[in-house]
Amino acid sequence: MTYTQHRDTQETLAVLDRLDLDTEKPSDEEIARKFCMEEDYNNGTLSCWQRMKPKIWSLFDEPYSSLWAKIIGVMSVFFICVSILSFCLKTHPNMRVPVIRNVTVLDTTTGTVAWTLDKVRTNPHDAFFFIECACNAWFTFEISIRFVACPRKLEFAKGAVNVIDFTATLSFYIDLALQRFAAHLENADILEFFSIIRIMRLFKLTRHSAGLKILIQTFKASAGELILLVFFLVLGIVIFASLVYYAERIQANPNNDFTSIPLGLWWALVTMTTVGYGDMVPKTYAGMFVGALCALAGVLTIALPVPVIVSNFAMFYSHTQARAKLPKKRRRVLPVEQPRGLRGRALPGPGGERRVNALKQNHPQDLATPKLGK
Repeated sequence: MTYTQHRDTQETLAVLDRLDLDTEKPSDEEIARKFCMEEDYNNGTLSCWQRMKPKIWSLFDEPYSSLWAKIIGVMSVFFICVSILSFCLKTHPNMRVPVIRNVTVLDTTTGTVAWTLDKVRTNPHDAFFFIECACNAWFTFEISIRFVACPRKLEFAKGAVNVIDFTATLSFYIDLALQRFAAHLENADILEFFSIIRIMRLFKLTRHSAGLKILIQTFKASAGELILLVFFLVLGIVIFASLVYYAERIQANPNNDFTSIPLGLWWALVTMTTVGYGDMVPKTYAGMFVGALCALAGVLTIALPVPVIVSNFAMFYSHTQARAKLPKKRRRVLPVEQPRGLRGRALPGPGGERRVNALKQNHPQDLATPKLGK
């Protein structure tokens, strides 16, 4: 194995060490360093809140740290699934209740008055409201406890999953306020579109699933290949959209679907990704030839970066499976810059110095190389 391969493997293992869910329980010194209370720990002046804060944090953020943490993790996953299921089911026509209005109609010919029933709109069943209230009460409690007990407030606020969780919870309360104070507005239903952010709560499952973390890390490691793929796709879309626009105008074509290049961009995107909705098709021989080239170019463009992404995923997955078979105490990886043979230099006190001196005296080069004075 070359040094480059060794360094890449060490970096991969270091990434997986951060992604590992079921890790060894950290020591008291590591907990104190993580929560920035080393001075109080060394002096033995930890308060009751400082002792409880790491336990509360591990209870809500580390689902594999204890039995109660696993129970809370299962509850969190349960409420996420119920919330997503409720969000989807309340849009089904059979799950909605019509709002009926009694309308008075005057017949001008006979001068009689009649009444008719008119369906104004449909609202979700009231059961969905109580389900969402229960789910969002748990989400509010969970994110509040995690924010209070987190080691660093700024890093917690910058986390993508935490931002999604806070925004989704806030959207529920904004929706409640709009229903209470802005229900009379004509375009009030458009504001419900922002509640789609609640579907993003599925990303919270990454805290409970190592597979989702590996998938996200694979996309991060393959960012260069994905950018290259998007660049070539955009390049091909623009080229073939322009070609098909002018190719369809060469011959007489009364049913031309490509009236502009921006419409051709949609056709080129659908064709290069081999979807082919069929809403726009070339009808001339020149346009068909351009369409065939566009489909072939799309297959080749998409197929080229895919093996790199698959290779990255296989690498992360194989390392994860190998680490899962190791004991928890042997999963930690030394940094790349720190040689394994000089690990004793990090030991404080005279014992560590004697170990380094022993390594120097028993170095293989000193035994193999004769001294000049003899």
